[in-house]
Amino acid sequence: MTALSDVSLTVREGETVAIVGENGAGKTTLVRHANGLLKPTKGSVLVDGVDTRETTTATLSRKVGIAFQNPDHQLFSDSVENEVSFALRNFRFPEELVAKRLDWALNFFGLEQYRKSSPLILSGGEKKRLTLACILAWDPEVVVLDEPTVGQDSLQKEKLAQVFRMLQSTGKTIVIVSHDVEFLWPIQPRLLVMSGGRVVADGEISKIMADRELLEGARVTQPQLLRLYSGLRSRPATPFLDVPDARAWVAGGRAGRGVG
Repeated sequence: MTALSDVSLTVREGETVAIVGENGAGKTTLVRHANGLLKPTKGSVLVDGVDTRETTTATLSRKVGIAFQNPDHQLFSDSVENEVSFALRNFRFPEELVAKRLDWALNFFGLEQYRKSSPLILSGGEKKRLTLACILAWDPEVVVLDEPTVGQDSLQKEKLAQVFRMLQSTGKTIVIVSHDVEFLWPIQPRLLVMSGGRVVADGEISKIMADRELLEGARVTQPQLLRLYSGLRSRPATPFLDVPDARAWVAGGRAGRGVG
């Protein structure tokens, strides 16, 4: 069975790319090629000019960090602090820097109280945050997140949005696999839509999300803010980017931001 077919794309340095599509569309299979967890049987995958078939996953992982959709497939240490520290020490970070990055990661993701605890006792959402903490602690050039918002409440989603803004400001390359179109919409990433192992659309999220026929075929929903905008008889020139924009317009003020 062929999982991916005729997929050809380039993700540029510093770009934020989101991948959407129904279950089984090939999203996770695609991103697992980014650090050599999967190797192509035909064609090639290049990471910074290096063919993934000609180097090790360990080498690629220093450059490309992937947080899996299911954190239980990624966590293995006897404590939360050892989980975060493992890659840092494996990549030979100085112990002083290991300690600093460990403290930052645990505090930022609200996991400090579990420092000495086994990852197995964490809730699904906490495990998800732990995998994100592990990846971001070693500061890879490319960050790949598979369904990062699953199991997260609104506060944690806002923290995750802060992470994305921070990563974008530092020029990181970000790839997000997600069904959460409400989370993706304000970020305004380049959007890939996958169906049946193929990329059926690639471009600006505002344009692709306006194509209802395409979305229905790929079983992707429109963001609520875009549906609201489309249903208005009188509306601003561009769709609402976030809830404050919509509130400002409804209140009679001018929307502070919009999608160009």
